[in-house]
Amino acid sequence: MYNIKQTDTFEKKSIKFFKRHRDLVPKFKKVIEKLRDDPFESSLKTHKLKGNLSDFYACSLTYQYRIILTIEIKDEEIVLVNIGTHDNVY
Repeated sequence: MYNIKQTDTFEKKSIKFFKRHRDLVPKFKKVIEKLRDDPFESSLKTHKLKGNLSDFYACSLTYQYRIILTIEIKDEEIVLVNIGTHDNVY
């Protein structure tokens, strides 16, 4: 089981994001539960990013929205970095 942490940036962005998208809070909680159990579970569509973001992974919140994160396998830690639309986070 992975520990979930947030960067300060993620915390600020998520507050703004969920003020506009209150309907996605239950979905976000489910995604966090799945990440905690298995960050590569197929429904999350977790994938390694390329280019400037090659140190990060992304997973789907919905078709339109993504969560950017890092995964430290040996430390069993996931750090949430960014949240937003596909175009905004990449």
